[in-house]
Parts: sequence; C-alpha cells; structure tokens
Amino acid sequence: MNNGGVRVDNGKCGFLSVVFLNFCVMRYFCLLFCGMVVAAGFLGCAPSSRPAFEGSNDGDWPLFRGDTQLSGFARVTLPEQPVLLWSYRSDSRVNTSPAVYRQTAYWCDRRGRVYGVDSQGRRCFDYDFATAVEASPMICDSVLYIGRIDGFMSALSLATGDTLWNFETEGQISASPGAGIFRGKQAVVFGSYDHFLYCVDRQSGLEIRRFQSGYYINGAVALWKNHFISGGCDAWLRIIDGTTGAPTDSMQLDTYIPASPAIDGDGCYIADHSGNVYELILRDGTIGRSRKIVEATGSNGSFVSVPALSETMLCILSDDRHLYAVDRASGTVRWKYLQKGNSGESSPVICNDKVISCSKSGIVTLLDADSGKWLWEYDTGEQITACPAVIRGRFYILTAKGTLFCFGE
Repeated sequence: MNNGGVRVDNGKCGFLSVVFLNFCVMRYFCLLFCGMVVAAGFLGCAPSSRPAFEGSNDGDWPLFRGDTQLSGFARVTLPEQPVLLWSYRSDSRVNTSPAVYRQTAYWCDRRGRVYGVDSQGRRCFDYDFATAVEASPMICDSVLYIGRIDGFMSALSLATGDTLWNFETEGQISASPGAGIFRGKQAVVFGSYDHFLYCVDRQSGLEIRRFQSGYYINGAVALWKNHFISGGCDAWLRIIDGTTGAPTDSMQLDTYIPASPAIDGDGCYIADHSGNVYELILRDGTIGRSRKIVEATGSNGSFVSVPALSETMLCILSDDRHLYAVDRASGTVRWKYLQKGNSGESSPVICNDKVISCSKSGIVTLLDADSGKWLWEYDTGEQITACPAVIRGRFYILTAKGTLFCFGE
C-alpha cells in the first residue's frame, strides 16, 4: 500500500504466509506492545494532536493521510469538474504516496530516487539514495525524512540536496515516520523490522531512545492528544500514553485489523477484516465506550482502507468494490458507490463537500459527500495504490507506474 503508510503507511504480520505478509503487516504496527513503546514520553506535545509542522492543506500535505490523526480530511473545496492541469511521468515503479510541501510534490521510487515536481509540473528536485525504498516521505522545515529497505532512516535537505544524516537500524524500514517532542527534543519516530521503535533527534540524527516491540514494525499509528493508537494483526487495538510510555487501554476486535485507525475529535474509527467498523470514544487515555458502527454481513465484504473522517461521517472502501459513507451519529449507511474496477490499497479523502476515491484499476472518482452523487471521473490508465494528496485548489494522484497527475481548477 502506501505505506505509512497505506501501505500504510499498515503492517506485515510475517511468518503467517506470503499473502498475509503482503496484505496485513505492510500496514501496521504489529504487536506494538512488548516494551511498548510508543514512547515513554514520545509526544509531550501540547493538548492539540497536530504538530506545528503540519500545513492547513493550503500548500502542504506533508505526511501520509495529511495529519497525525490519519483523518484523511482536507479543509479545501474542490471544483465539481476538475481538469488535468499537468502530469509528470517518471516511468519508475513506486509503492508510496506523495507528500506536498510548499506546493511541490515529493515521492520516492522503489529504487530510491527522490522526485520533486513543482506546481507547474516541472522537475525541480532530484536525489538518488541508490537503494530500495517503500516508505512514504515526511517533510518538516524543508527536510525530507524517509526510511529505506536497507535499514537506514535518512534526513535530506530540500534546500541543498545534501543528506544531513543517516541513522542505521538492523532491519528494513517500510513505514512513514512521524514527528513529535520527546524529552524536550524534536524527534523523528519510526519503526523497523528489527522489532524496535526509534526516537531520533531530528536535528542531529542521534538516537534519543528505542523501544522493544517484539515484532516487525511497519505501519501508521494515529495520535490522539498525547496518546498513540495502533491496530495490529493480532486483532488488538491498543492505546499508549505518550508521556509515560505505559499502555492505558486495549480492545480485541473480532479478527485482524487490515488498516490503521483514523481519529476526529474524541472519536476513533477502525475496521477489522471481517467487515466490522468500530467507533471508540476516547476519554482520559481510555476507551470510554465502544460500538460496532457497521456490523459485518455477508454482503459488505472486508474493509480495506483507512477511514476518511468528516465531522459527521466516515468513508471507507470495501473489497466488494463499494465506497461506503456512514453517518457517525446513527451508524447508518448514508450511501454507497460502486467503483469502476477492483478496490485496492488507496484510501479515500474527504474534501469538505466532496470525496476523492481511487480504484486499483486506475479510475479516480469525485463524489458529492452528502449524497454520494457521481460528479466526475478520470481514467489514468495505470494502477493506483497510493492515497491522494490534497492542497488548496488541487489534488495529486500518483500511480504505481510512477506517473503523477495534478488536477484542479
């Protein structure tokens, strides 16, 4: 998926089967508990769960799903009939989703080459790590942070094109990094296949602390205030206090969890593989109450995407090829839309009154968020597994073949 991941940035529960690895663990922090980790103090961030580096979707979409809550929500209004402004073809396969920083889109191909394409569709940045990369990038203060298959986390200056530092682990890094305050320092936080979660000083690249997880770490964790919430292939959802590093609550779902949670306000939403969608109301670091907002049936299939959240509804993609819009208050399905082509790993994005959805076969669709009415579509002609990136007035779609499409007014 797109790592952080959808390939989320989700997770590989290794040793079960090759299929299970590719589907499940490339999306999550699996069994992220044994020393648990997520930081004995990882984010001593202020009550707001959005770090200062994040944009308002004006000119930035600096990390996977747009924010640390993995909400998949963009505070922008898109035209009902977007036009293709330009496309850039790299002709190089990619596994990742793009990040947008100061209206320039960045991504890395499987061989480790970093692309930067400006708002006019012109190549303006080029760098080659010369090693395989599956992780989506994160950008903070003109520095791009990205994990590599050879086990290094790298910090790359977008201003000078120089590698600022490399931090070595003993396993591959396939998930997007996150950022926060740890012990008073700006930290980059990421997991490795060596079973550790690392907190590394953002400026120097020196290790601040590591945490034993007991299993591969590959996926995106959602942030709620100063707590971390992760779903695992063991079917457990866990909440970790980012100040103390202690687990504060957990909940076992019916079956394993194929995508990361998404958070809006005090509501956390996550799906399991059998087709249930859960709503958890968070209070003081614990699950105040929970319910199945969507219950599995023989017809709705398995939900394969990270939910996208607005204030009133969630949108989630099922492997029955439908995009479902569910009312958060009542739990009723407002509408469902049958995609053209098979569902894939691309999670939808809600943009105020519209929803962007991509099928694995390459169809990009724009729907009215309230009614599910079809508004517009575009056939890229190439497979899509990446999540859309959205800024004011435009959105970006990156295909698995390495073509970036920019749509807007």
